[in-house]
Amino acid sequence: MSPEPLLRVINLTKTFGSLTAVQNVSFDLYPGEVVGLAGSIGSGKSVLILMLAGLYSPNFGDVYFGTRRLRWPFYAKDYQIGVIHQKPELADRLDITSNLFLGHEIGFPPFMGWWRIPDRKQMDEKARQILQQLDIRIESLHQRVGELSSEQRQMIAIGRLLTQPVRLVIIDEPTILLSYPNQQRLLSLVQSWRNQGVAVLFSSNNLDHLFQVSDRILILRQGRKVAELDTDHTTREEVVAALFGYDDGRDLTPVLWALDGIYRTRESMERLRYYQMLLEKDLAAQDSLNRQLFEQLSEQLRTLDQANLALQEAHRRLLSEREEERKSLARELHDDVIQDLLSVNYRLEEIEENPSGQKSELSQVRGQIRKLVGEIRQICGNLRPPTIDSLGLGAAIQSYTQEWFDRTGIEVSLELDPNLGRLPELTELSIFRIIQEGLNNVWKHAHATRVEVKVQHTSPRTLLVSIMDDGQGIPEELDLNELNAQGHYGLLGINERVALLGGRFRLQHQPGGGTLLQVEIPHPRVETEILSKLDV
Repeated sequence: MSPEPLLRVINLTKTFGSLTAVQNVSFDLYPGEVVGLAGSIGSGKSVLILMLAGLYSPNFGDVYFGTRRLRWPFYAKDYQIGVIHQKPELADRLDITSNLFLGHEIGFPPFMGWWRIPDRKQMDEKARQILQQLDIRIESLHQRVGELSSEQRQMIAIGRLLTQPVRLVIIDEPTILLSYPNQQRLLSLVQSWRNQGVAVLFSSNNLDHLFQVSDRILILRQGRKVAELDTDHTTREEVVAALFGYDDGRDLTPVLWALDGIYRTRESMERLRYYQMLLEKDLAAQDSLNRQLFEQLSEQLRTLDQANLALQEAHRRLLSEREEERKSLARELHDDVIQDLLSVNYRLEEIEENPSGQKSELSQVRGQIRKLVGEIRQICGNLRPPTIDSLGLGAAIQSYTQEWFDRTGIEVSLELDPNLGRLPELTELSIFRIIQEGLNNVWKHAHATRVEVKVQHTSPRTLLVSIMDDGQGIPEELDLNELNAQGHYGLLGINERVALLGGRFRLQHQPGGGTLLQVEIPHPRVETEILSKLDV
């Protein structure tokens, strides 16, 4: 990063009458840096974005872009500032090409600015390249944007920034209108801007997205900046604690994030903050708002009760599985290893009593000892693979899949990211256990003849692990609670491991037969050639 900030915000304040929306917010943003901005309803996040985009004038404070002090109102494009709004701002009566190049048309002579003659053919060709790059499928470039879907309109608004040089990109919650594939395309685009030295201010309440692309996370609450966290050295719990004012982020257990109800809880808490702010500003609405507050609190209590029950069940299952593992280990040691050791001891006693022919006997004993060593190594490897400590996750997965193939006869295709690198110990061990449990499920239940295992980076902070088999598949509507009741804990164990890492778990039936298991695992940024290999 450059030693000098590209954007410097100093004590920025904005009021609307008696309501203070933003109060004394300060931060710096450097070239090639992505800063995330998070805040619940009423935090002042959108007002701050609109001031930095030149659309709102502050009551107090300064903003410097490079060495220039900004004066409101200003035109963002004049400073090579690109803005992606939560709702796309397009000229509905104009067609797609005209919207993409509005205000910076390609034409002749180039130095004439607005007075140049547009080169429609050249703009259409460039527009096709942008639409192809963003995978936007439309009938014609001459179609009016007012006829497009909300998602297509948002992608057109994003495409605008690819037609002009930018030094700073300001993004305000654009993924609300986007499907998952287009969300990933935008996140990849953010990574591309970062690589090019463009500064990005990324406003979002999606923690997955913030952790995937940002270097720092600024948190606003009630108009103030309450935290500035280094993404590689913080956790989701710490971010949530700052968002909602918890003194101790440990109150939010990782298992809680695995529950669907946590999202409803988060939305309820945001609405609760909003209602509290309104209540303070308008006492006349006290009775109505109190009823709404009571309903919101009741909903949160119900959700937290469900979370508590799920946590108790997870703890009970953990104890049960631990006892089963100990029981299996004891049985394996007693029935196999110890019995074999006793057998070797008897053979040695016989050799001691009858030394004749001991060379042949000793050779057989050595063979038994080597077999025992192999069995003990196998047991130790199942408890904790030694390869993972010495050679890393990739080598451990390669070793295990080969051993699994030798043991089951099921063909394994393994594809590892060439830039996998070393990850935190807990992350590497958890990913190994996820693959181990996933392959065991294939062996026990899938009746498959082939399985594909892939471990790939989808971003410098996200690892995608997928296991796909050609077996009998799973029911279209699989209920993990039913598996729990039936004592099938494999998929539940994977789901809980993923939740503890703050990741995402997906399981789906393949149309042609078989099952696809995918997990996305966040981890500290990996600064390698990964970014250049990602699709934008």
